[in-house]
Amino acid sequence: MTFPEIADLLTIQFGDLQINTQNLQPFLIVPTERLVAVCQFLRDDERLFFDLLACVTGIDNGLDANTMEVVYNVTSIPYEHNLMLKVVVPRNAGGNRLPSVPSVAHIWRTADWHEREAFDLVGIQFENHPDLRRILLPADWVGHPLRVDYQEEEQYHGIKTK
Repeated sequence: MTFPEIADLLTIQFGDLQINTQNLQPFLIVPTERLVAVCQFLRDDERLFFDLLACVTGIDNGLDANTMEVVYNVTSIPYEHNLMLKVVVPRNAGGNRLPSVPSVAHIWRTADWHEREAFDLVGIQFENHPDLRRILLPADWVGHPLRVDYQEEEQYHGIKTK
């Protein structure tokens, strides 16, 4: 199935989704509140059967854009088609709260570790994640190092970091 066919099918099912075909790999921008329903449909619909969540990536678009993105790369192994989805969220969800996106770990088990990595490094919360905690950095690490405004501490437990 081609990207336009998949996009048409999702538009019929979920209404108007933002479609971007300007890049080498086209993608759909999904509203945060529809993410779980879209992902569930992608996996469960027999015409699509996206059975593999290959990657979840968190991106900080910087202070000027004031947004972050979560990018999902999904694959249907038997049908041999791929799809990229994006969710765009504000950098700070009010005050100093981290941006938040629903977890898809109950749809694709591999999301468990991918979401933990995005949380750890970029600082994106995943609502209803079964075990959202740091995966690469120590539990008491301060901040999220892939955020553009990250300030590295001078020391960590008496060890110079700079």
